[in-house]
Amino acid sequence: MTQGRKITFALLLLDAAAVVVAYNFMAWTKGLIVLHDLRLAPLALPLLMHVLAVYLIDGYSRRTDMMSVTYTSLHIIALVMVMLSTLLLTYAVIPAGFKLQDSRLVTVGAFLLLSPLTLAYRRLFYQQNLAHKQDRYFLFLGSPENCLAFKQDCRRMRMTQSVLYATHSTFVPGLDEPEPGTTTMPPFGDAALYLKQYENHIDAIILRETNEELPPLVAQKLVELHFSGVPTYTLELFHQVYWRKIPLYRLNQTWLFQEGFQIAREPVFERLKRLNDIILATLGLVLALPLLPVIALIIWLEDRGPVFFLQSRVGKNHRLFNIVKLRTMRPETGGAMYTGANDQRITRIGRFLRASRLDEVPQLWNVFVGDMSLIGPRAEWVRLVNDYEKKIPCYHFRHLVKPGITGWAQVNYPYGANLEDTLHKLEYDLYYIRYFSFVLDASIVLKTIHIMLFGKGR
Repeated sequence: MTQGRKITFALLLLDAAAVVVAYNFMAWTKGLIVLHDLRLAPLALPLLMHVLAVYLIDGYSRRTDMMSVTYTSLHIIALVMVMLSTLLLTYAVIPAGFKLQDSRLVTVGAFLLLSPLTLAYRRLFYQQNLAHKQDRYFLFLGSPENCLAFKQDCRRMRMTQSVLYATHSTFVPGLDEPEPGTTTMPPFGDAALYLKQYENHIDAIILRETNEELPPLVAQKLVELHFSGVPTYTLELFHQVYWRKIPLYRLNQTWLFQEGFQIAREPVFERLKRLNDIILATLGLVLALPLLPVIALIIWLEDRGPVFFLQSRVGKNHRLFNIVKLRTMRPETGGAMYTGANDQRITRIGRFLRASRLDEVPQLWNVFVGDMSLIGPRAEWVRLVNDYEKKIPCYHFRHLVKPGITGWAQVNYPYGANLEDTLHKLEYDLYYIRYFSFVLDASIVLKTIHIMLFGKGR
């Protein structure tokens, strides 16, 4: 069993024990049970939902930064959602007589205990794993240019492993590693030598796709390491497994016809997604209805301008539609195409609406009528799309599905304000299109809630 699987298995066992201990401790303090009569079977429901929610935020992956504020808040949000779901199912769906119906306070108290407890041992695991990673490496086999690009990607994605660059030629001594932002080529070592020298310290081996065959000695050693638990990835697969995005260098006109693309190929997925969109958009509009007149009045009072913002956007199959949002900027003509961090065009109420994402509530109408989905690539302005399609090959692939109010790119990459940002966001959009699933959608929902609560974005 690999180190990663051991950690996942240990966290699963600890989570199961934590759920049992937390619930039974709270029930015992309320006098509902005695110590020799612990509740186990009824806890299968909250435990299953707990595991699913934590899985959706990558809480069982050793690559997740458990010490970060972002993960901490995501973990708490996930457990709050599990608590609310448990209460809903226990008291509104499950028939009377279920043992967890004794006290709502026990359920709430158990989750209040679970949040710090499950975070505590995750942080311990992460600290140990971080110390273990100090002498861990990625071994990259490819050209100097590709090696340099890979290391820059690792820096941007905040990977803790060092990168070894290897070629099939002789070791090149005496070269320093390039500083961030420079174009100096990295030092190279012999692949066979590196594989022997760092055999017990390599986390993964990355091969840049090429028509060149590997030397027999290197190929044999890669196979041995792979079966011993050290995975070998193509660079494209590494992007998908570690960073969950599609590298743009692999795109071509035949990319669409590869494996995957359930949402584009199976009508049943699209119909289920559409049904879910209609139900949730209707519910959201009903809940927002009492609040919208108040917000509309505040928007109008600030500058006497229109309440709603309408703009032509590009939808599925390049069909144009008018997006509806609450207006957050002054109704001026001209100006920059992108919104800046401290854009003077944004009104006072607009800053709050953007930070809380309340300006996007009217888009639920676009979802209801079928122009958009709740989850998908960002609906881009026609003017920007025309520019991107001239500069970015295969940009049109993102229009295979309906645009969404939130999406995989939106929760993984900050607001895009230039062509480079657009390229990075496209990598995430294409990953979503290729690997769409309702589990991935659920993960996006949790991360969207985190963004809304902490007011990130523009």
